[in-house]
Amino acid sequence: MEKLYDRADIYDLLENDPTRYSITKKHWETILAGKSIKTLLDVSIGSGNLTLPLLDLGIALSGSDLSENMLQKCREKAAAKSGTIDLRVSDFRELTKAFSQQFDCVASTGNSLPYVTNSEISDVLAQMDALVRPGGYLYFDLRNWDRILRTRQRFYLYNPVFHGDTRVNLVQAWDYNSDGTMDFNLLFTFEKENRIIQKEIFQEHYHPVSQKLLLDKLSEMGYASPEVYCMPAQAGAFDGEKHDWYAVIARKPGGGAP
Repeated sequence: MEKLYDRADIYDLLENDPTRYSITKKHWETILAGKSIKTLLDVSIGSGNLTLPLLDLGIALSGSDLSENMLQKCREKAAAKSGTIDLRVSDFRELTKAFSQQFDCVASTGNSLPYVTNSEISDVLAQMDALVRPGGYLYFDLRNWDRILRTRQRFYLYNPVFHGDTRVNLVQAWDYNSDGTMDFNLLFTFEKENRIIQKEIFQEHYHPVSQKLLLDKLSEMGYASPEVYCMPAQAGAFDGEKHDWYAVIARKPGGGAP
């Protein structure tokens, strides 16, 4: 089955909303408050929806992704904002082949970490850590997999958006596999004049990541006192019983002031 990530045109439909952009910008303002972060590398930047607002905050932004199509979308969006961004094709398990400099913060956004197995997470974190300056930060945002596995929700509904005069609807059907992995089946329908004119179906395969696993790995690497936020951060304290997404930022040992 086709992957949504191979269709940058459809992937962006639910994201290209000024309201979502302003919410994401405020999220980063909350996350970055009190921290000395001027450079940031997003190792799963996609088309840039979750990190391009950093350009408005004066952050020098770099990014990597497996998909050249997604990176091209990101370039176009950055150019439309008169921004510059260093983008490179890279697997986040092999980051040090694509980058050699260090950053104030290295991030993985958009629930990308669960694309690799739990046993590979240590390798991903090591690759990311190698690009963080002493006293810098690692950042992640991802779905609340603990809640997903506890409630075993089957269907996940999104609010519709309009693309011109076409209404775009998205429903996800989640399959809980016997090996502990999950498949998200994404059904897009496109409506015009009260008729469905197009359907697109995609599937994404995930390896659920518990919050404890992530925090334990960060602790083993010496990242102390990680901050856990609701996603978006300005929405209040993270509640594992009700929130669908969360963000984590943790500081690397060494360096001077935060």
